[in-house]
Amino acid sequence: MSLLIFDCDGVLVDSEVLANAALAELMTTLGRPMTTDEAIGIFTGRQLRDVLALAEDLLQRPIPPDLGERAGAAMLERFRRELKAVAGVREAIAALPGTRCVASSSKRTRIALSLEITGLAPLFGDRIFSAEQVAHGKPAPDLFLFAATSLGFVPEDCIVIEDSPLGVRAARAAGMTAVGFVGGSHATPRLAAILAEEGAACVVSAMADLPAVIARILAARG
Repeated sequence: MSLLIFDCDGVLVDSEVLANAALAELMTTLGRPMTTDEAIGIFTGRQLRDVLALAEDLLQRPIPPDLGERAGAAMLERFRRELKAVAGVREAIAALPGTRCVASSSKRTRIALSLEITGLAPLFGDRIFSAEQVAHGKPAPDLFLFAATSLGFVPEDCIVIEDSPLGVRAARAAGMTAVGFVGGSHATPRLAAILAEEGAACVVSAMADLPAVIARILAARG
């Protein structure tokens, strides 16, 4: 049996542009002008505490807690209005064998909300893992190893579907096969090459291609 580990943001839900637009607006408000594309390049794949630490390094001062909380609430409200599932993801998951779970750098509450808004929650049940549950976020392997251990799988039986270089790096550090995904609205023309350079076994640009790719990986394992 295999375990398919899905990142959430940018793989299951098309959230990276929405989330990073909110971060860019916050940074600009605090005196460090930033575009959404720049925020995507800096923050994608990181857990919240690492995002905040990096933002404060760029600002050279702390983010006021009240302003950060308001920005986070505004982002979640925007999710409720605008967040969509990645095109074709429901059909792809329905065609995939094995056990599946979500392992994301986001807070568990945000993961649950994202899956609920997009109607994907029933596909995963309680098999949701957050970087809040481990000591080190991506690119450390902790989160993926925690997910695998919790569900009774060894790393060599796991396939991780990721859209960020940090996530692919974490999967490889965990001893797992990584499949890169570049079908989100945030993906740049260079992203496929970057994910391959980080060690993705293959890269897909559409969820419709994922079942065939997974089938080839499993067949190669014998």
